[in-house]
Amino acid sequence: MMISVTSYAQVEKATLVASGLTCSMCSKAIYQALQKVNIIESVKANIKESSYDVTFKRDAMISFDDIRKAVEDAGFSVAKLQVTFNFDNVDVENDKHVSVNGLNLHFLHVQPQTLNGQKVLTIVDKSFEPAKEYKKYTQYTTMKCFTTGIMESCCNKDGAGGRIYHVTI
Repeated sequence: MMISVTSYAQVEKATLVASGLTCSMCSKAIYQALQKVNIIESVKANIKESSYDVTFKRDAMISFDDIRKAVEDAGFSVAKLQVTFNFDNVDVENDKHVSVNGLNLHFLHVQPQTLNGQKVLTIVDKSFEPAKEYKKYTQYTTMKCFTTGIMESCCNKDGAGGRIYHVTI
């Protein structure tokens, strides 16, 4: 049975790992693309790891798709996106939807727990993970939203049609 609740969690920062980089100019292209995303306050690149630490603007309406699109528009892809949330009493469990600060999250492969304080979530949607990793999470849900990224009527009739991000801890 699917339950969707609205809870409090502030998105603070993220670490993005890009794939397809071959040189420092590639890293610079992604760095510059990320700096242009209007929800991003700052970006710090780690060339050796092909990763980027991103800090979000306070109270910005976060869209992880905007970040992914910036990386793809620079000619690369996202290999991993880990996002740090600051939670305040948010109950989660496997295959449960939670709405936090305008973001719809579908938790996969997690034990029932109450989230408090800073927690790092990994986005496990198709465009945010390598295909092999993405496929691994299909066993934790039968909901159509996992393949489409769009909330379906089985998720929450009030949120049907909205973007949903699939996450794990």
